[in-house]
Amino acid sequence: MVNVDTVRGPISSDALGTTLMHEHVFVLSEEIRRNYPKTWDEDARVGDAVTRLQALKDRGVDTIVDPTVVGLGRDVERVARVNEQVDINIVPATGLYTYDTVPFFFHYVGPDTMFGGDEPMVDMFFGDITEGIAGTGIKAAFLKCAIEDQLTPGVERVMNAVAETHKRTGVPITVHTSAPHRTGLVALEIFSKQGVDMSRVVLGHSGDSPDLDYLRQLLDSGAYLGMDRFGLDVLLPTDQRVQTIASLVEQGYANQLVLAHDASCHIDWFPPGMVAEFAPNWHFTFIHDTVLPALRDAGVTDEQLTTMLVDNPRRYFETTSA
Repeated sequence: MVNVDTVRGPISSDALGTTLMHEHVFVLSEEIRRNYPKTWDEDARVGDAVTRLQALKDRGVDTIVDPTVVGLGRDVERVARVNEQVDINIVPATGLYTYDTVPFFFHYVGPDTMFGGDEPMVDMFFGDITEGIAGTGIKAAFLKCAIEDQLTPGVERVMNAVAETHKRTGVPITVHTSAPHRTGLVALEIFSKQGVDMSRVVLGHSGDSPDLDYLRQLLDSGAYLGMDRFGLDVLLPTDQRVQTIASLVEQGYANQLVLAHDASCHIDWFPPGMVAEFAPNWHFTFIHDTVLPALRDAGVTDEQLTTMLVDNPRRYFETTSA
């Protein structure tokens, strides 16, 4: 048992309870929001977030792990205002989200840049974990990076910075991957070279693929698989996601699977109404309302569901590698 940092402060890992391992409160294009304020209604969005998270709490969810980092519009003060009004644990992250290059802030300083020097991202991530995010005292409990279809120099640089911070602090890692492009294997290769403890890694969005051979390759590294996009049937239908999990559980991998939707209270990437039209099931309560009954029907036991929803998240945060 260890303490896990949340938006409301540290809690015992035993208190995480039922946990969805990849959900966002807000995903925002923050520079657009600040410069074009008509696109945003603060009070309405905060109130809507409270309602959505309360519905999740009412389903019996105790904790969401929120991998919203720089590049996704992270604002922990806004999330804290939401969290003041709903009794749910929100676990914040540090890191950088990019599929391609790093922001220009990093272009001329750091390894292999014009002026060289140490990697500033490591100091930033380290400070978020040890001191708190943006002067709030709210500490990040895990690291986040991303790789989509290919390993670019910018993506590799972020992954290396995340790996180094992991080794310095012992906090775990979640990485966005593209299952259709099999980039979970690339992430494993990079992290292995950097000496990352694979049992501290969630390979996010692995559930977008029904390719059991690919998924077993990932699992055999010791990493967790994020079966975390339930409701995004446009990427893979729910029945295939359910059957994939049932097959892996039958093969003995329940202790390496974690569940979530990768949903948000608000995301500004899509025009109004588009999510409701093209992904009507992409919301926080879909797993408890629909997916868990379907998994039971597919042969997954309540004990195995508890492993995926309670035990695995707790172990992910409890194991130390620093």
